Amino acid sequence: MTKEGTGYVMDETRLKAFERMLAAILEQYGTTTEKMAKLKAEGKDKTATYRQLFAGKMQYQAMLSYYRTYGLLDDEEGADGREKTVEK
Repeated sequence: MTKEGTGYVMDETRLKAFERMLAAILEQYGTTTEKMAKLKAEGKDKTATYRQLFAGKMQYQAMLSYYRTYGLLDDEEGADGREKTVEK
């Protein structure tokens, strides 16, 4: 891996690793959202588990926001927490 200016040259292996990371974040975001909806439907939205899931969801949203900011994720892609165009 060689540096160019302040960044790194993106080789195929590194690019695939970033794509796998994005897919994992989208999957975790979707799973977390589903768990939260289930807990809320059960009236358990004041529990420690729900609050921990909420914190995790905020973290995943922040990470996805960085992907969008740098043009690595479309605004529509992953809006529901599901992988749409990312290859694994």
